[in-house]
Amino acid sequence: MKNMILNINKEPNMTSRDVVNKVSKILNIKRVGHTGTLDPLATGVLIITVGKYTKLNEDLMSMDKEYITEFRLGILTDTLDITGNVIRESHYEIDEVKLKSALKYFERDYLQEVPLYSAVKVDGMKLYQYARQNKEVTLPSKMVSIKELELISINDEIIKVRCKVSKGTYIRSLIRDIGAYLNTDATMVSLIRTKQGMFALEESITLKDLEDGNYKSLKIEDVLDVLVIDNYEEMKNIYNGVKVKYDSASKYLLFKKDGEEVALYKRDGEYFRMHIRLDT
Repeated sequence: MKNMILNINKEPNMTSRDVVNKVSKILNIKRVGHTGTLDPLATGVLIITVGKYTKLNEDLMSMDKEYITEFRLGILTDTLDITGNVIRESHYEIDEVKLKSALKYFERDYLQEVPLYSAVKVDGMKLYQYARQNKEVTLPSKMVSIKELELISINDEIIKVRCKVSKGTYIRSLIRDIGAYLNTDATMVSLIRTKQGMFALEESITLKDLEDGNYKSLKIEDVLDVLVIDNYEEMKNIYNGVKVKYDSASKYLLFKKDGEEVALYKRDGEYFRMHIRLDT
């Protein structure tokens, strides 16, 4: 089985699962996953893992993300983006000074309410299922970190902003909250994920590139803070999954035998413990 990481530029009007299914079909490999959902409206960086690298999903999901988003003030939809049904709409005169002040205010950690139209589960059911069945549900909130918000442009009623945020941040919800801070409504119009950790949009490939074989896959040492150790003296301990103590500042150790990946170890205090077995 091939183990690889792919930086896919997701097209609009596709779910993240659609991309996974397409990659699985192209590569003829069943074991394929992704590291962070993008809504159908959104485009940009979607990290795909293949083979045993699917066990890296949580490690890669934890990376900060960067987006370019466009939104309108004075409008609110049920999905918090322009594809939804309009709930409220009113004229709002954009004040650039107040807008910049609002963006500055949200450069912090804050408790963000999850959008109703999302796959987050409450009592075993996804939130969007509550919405479709018109069932009442209390929306959960979670702490997120907004690292940077930069106003790019104001073009008529459309505001364009660059956002750098932590794992788990909903840009739709952030835009809603910015609107509320300005005493109005706000709805997302477009979203492009431009970065996820070290993965950048300009280095991504399309599904067509993948089909044509015009791509380069990535390995563990390309994307994680890892020390590669080939032909370790106590290799039998690695095969047995024994924890090791190793003088390294890296977060991970990647053990190889004659250049072939055997196991990825992850730091746990002063030791490194087996994280993923790669040769079985």
